[in-house]
Amino acid sequence: MLARRGEDSRGKTLVRRRSRAQETKYRRCGALVLYWENGELVFENFAQRTRSTTDPLACAILHYCDKWKSARDVAAHLGVERESLTRSALQRLCDGGVLERSGGSGVSASVKCWEGWNPAAGFFHFSTKDTKYAKDQRAALEELKRQAKNDPMPRPVKNYRDAPRTTLPRIVSAGEFPTILRERRTWRKFGPEPVCLEGLAQILGLTFGIQGWVDVPGLGKAALKTSPSGGDLHPMEAYVVVRRVKGVRAGIYHYNAESHELEWLREGVPRKALEKNLGNQWWFTKAGFLVVMTAVFGRTRWKYPFPRVYRGVLIEAGHLCQTFCLTATWLGLAPFCTIALTDTQWEEWLGIDGVNESVLYVAGAGTKPKDMQDAHIGVLGKRRRGPEAGRPTGDLPPDRRSRRPSGSLKRVTS
Repeated sequence: MLARRGEDSRGKTLVRRRSRAQETKYRRCGALVLYWENGELVFENFAQRTRSTTDPLACAILHYCDKWKSARDVAAHLGVERESLTRSALQRLCDGGVLERSGGSGVSASVKCWEGWNPAAGFFHFSTKDTKYAKDQRAALEELKRQAKNDPMPRPVKNYRDAPRTTLPRIVSAGEFPTILRERRTWRKFGPEPVCLEGLAQILGLTFGIQGWVDVPGLGKAALKTSPSGGDLHPMEAYVVVRRVKGVRAGIYHYNAESHELEWLREGVPRKALEKNLGNQWWFTKAGFLVVMTAVFGRTRWKYPFPRVYRGVLIEAGHLCQTFCLTATWLGLAPFCTIALTDTQWEEWLGIDGVNESVLYVAGAGTKPKDMQDAHIGVLGKRRRGPEAGRPTGDLPPDRRSRRPSGSLKRVTS
């Protein structure tokens, strides 16, 4: 039994007994990656998105605390007579996200479902969430121009100059499909007219809708869609943020891919909040609607319990987005896509946990502006008045002052 001191209402010291079972215990966090940076050993908890440095001797504590251990256990293991010193060290390691204490929030435990994909996929997924983006578009562009003087923009082609070559026949450029492919652009200016409901329905149905079912012997029914999916498991879900769609109330919906219906979730978000959580890309807030693509990772992990397949989930988002953009172009709309998202805020808006289901990508569309030459990258029209007025060109680069979403590096001593 452990003694615990307190005082009664008269100030008299009381000694209460606490059982060993009630004692706080400590365990090494499961979502932990260690690496060297600038001569220091960094402990990064990718589930909590915290980073800290500590003495490499702390690894002895981590090694011992593979299962729940009390401060008394750790003190005895290290040969430390004063248990209070050990308890203080354990507390600092908990604050740095290196250890977890019993009865805590269990953030690390929440990513246990990622066990087969960790640490490789989990580290990448969680540590790249909530990147900070530059607020001043003009300043970001000017910085890139300065960079290009000493470090020119890479050419988007590769060739083997000395290799034997075979001249190919000229492509057939006539016809509807080649025209749609050539006209596909990322639009950053939209017309004032709302998108018609029929257009929204076509895009959702042809991009995300289930086109049919096929029997897989011994497994059940698999869905058929217009884009490929690893194992035909289709982890992607679509949430629609309606801004200006004729006949549809503004708000956030889930698209039911089986019944081809919009399921109401909640009211929409203010334009300012939407802008902030689209990487400060104000021009996208003027689109008629946005589609937030999420991944339900358990669908893919069911068949592929190894981390390489996380690549496949990201690739599938790309398949769907290209289908979305081509379909919108075919319908005469102005599509766009971006990964500049504040993940946690979007997950809160959608009511998903960010672990079992998480946001990956956003696409959207609006009507085309009448002035076609102002529609694409490079010429966006006038920025609204304000301290950040400028002429942005393209998606914003991340804020170069933010090294990681987890914030500043803490120093933890053990």
